[in-house]
Amino acid sequence: MARTRAQRRRYQVLVSLALVATVLVLVFANDVTQSARQSRSPRRSENRTFGALANRLIVEENADDARIVYLVRHGSTLSRSVLLARLAQIAEQLPGWSVDARLLRRPAIAHGLNTTLAEIATERIADYQTILDTIAQALHLPWTPTATVAQSWVTAQQSLAQSAATWSVARWGLVREPGLVRLAPLATGLATTPFRAQVDALAVAPGLVLTRGIGITAVAVTPAPLPAPAGQLVLAPVTAVHLAVTVSNAAVDTQPVSLTVSATPTGSLGTPQRQVMAATLGPLGSYGFVLNDLTTVPSERFTLRIELGGAPSGRGWPTTRTYQVTMAPSGNG
Repeated sequence: MARTRAQRRRYQVLVSLALVATVLVLVFANDVTQSARQSRSPRRSENRTFGALANRLIVEENADDARIVYLVRHGSTLSRSVLLARLAQIAEQLPGWSVDARLLRRPAIAHGLNTTLAEIATERIADYQTILDTIAQALHLPWTPTATVAQSWVTAQQSLAQSAATWSVARWGLVREPGLVRLAPLATGLATTPFRAQVDALAVAPGLVLTRGIGITAVAVTPAPLPAPAGQLVLAPVTAVHLAVTVSNAAVDTQPVSLTVSATPTGSLGTPQRQVMAATLGPLGSYGFVLNDLTTVPSERFTLRIELGGAPSGRGWPTTRTYQVTMAPSGNG
């Protein structure tokens, strides 16, 4: 049956409407697709940035974990000073981890991974601080405690194991997210090492046992002595003698010392004099004592005795020096 003119017109209108609707649907779909792509792009960038920063922190932490394990296993081959320096180097790096951990908290990452890693990093910093303090204390090293959390080394080691296990599950959270980020695992070397036994072995290692020793390493006298046999000082006829004494510490530890200087007349001239001073020497350090001037008179003779106390003699340095002092006669008499 032939269509009427009205029917053909109605048909054309419907086709036109269908075409318009199709175009609108396609435009809307394209907008949705572009919007989705644009929304995924920032997430991809954020995830990849987080992944790079997180993996850098994890790599640094794992490296120091391995260094501590090496020190507790092979520290007996090192000297006290070298072991102390390496422990201190690791301790100085821990505050930097804390800064990195805080930076990881923003922006928020899928599944709260940034918060999880930041909290784990903070916990592990405290654990490593406890471990370092324990090693230093067991070996009687000159060490300022770094731990910010009161806990035993046992608790710290258990915490390291637990945080590594928690992260081993959480670290896969971004594999299927935009950016397809893979996060590195945390080391378990220190968490599983027989820590107590190894530290006990370090404490008795011959090269690490604390051996205290001090000594007098230099004595300066003003005015400069005139030529004389060893153990004797012949000085110009002055009324005051200036003394400076350098003492040294042979141990890798702080060492309190006392210095006593006495001048005892051996003739009719002069009066007894005595001075006592004290100081604390740093590890392998030295200190210069500058004493009050000794009052003297021409032609005086006295015994000058310098005594250092606080620890046994070390490295062959004497802890006592004695001089027979003669003041030259005055040229005016």
